[in-house]
Amino acid sequence: MTQYVHLTTGPAGFHLIKYAGASGDFNPIHTIDEAAEKAGLPGMIAHGMWTMGNLGKLFTPYVGEVFIEKFSVRFAGMVFLGDRLTLSATLKEAQGAQQTYEAVAANQDGAKVIKGEIVWRLYGE
Repeated sequence: MTQYVHLTTGPAGFHLIKYAGASGDFNPIHTIDEAAEKAGLPGMIAHGMWTMGNLGKLFTPYVGEVFIEKFSVRFAGMVFLGDRLTLSATLKEAQGAQQTYEAVAANQDGAKVIKGEIVWRLYGE
């Protein structure tokens, strides 16, 4: 397996409200347009961890066979309502049961909003 790619339409308002409830992050820039605008933003922005979590979903088809050993990212940009994200993980290195991937979330303009690394390992190896 050398690369995974998943395309999503990006966040809708209800995604961010549900994520705020699940994560406990009720910063209003994520759930109320007026609060985001007051903070100098053009509107609500997605939680960085919401985007990171979606990036991790690239590996959910393999749950049971592998586990994520390390997941590190750098938040490089904001995700706005209506953004269209391309989420990808490209194999960088494979050593036995361990594989290391470069992970990227990019918006519809090609700007990388998350850059990182995901290391996974086969169970029992």
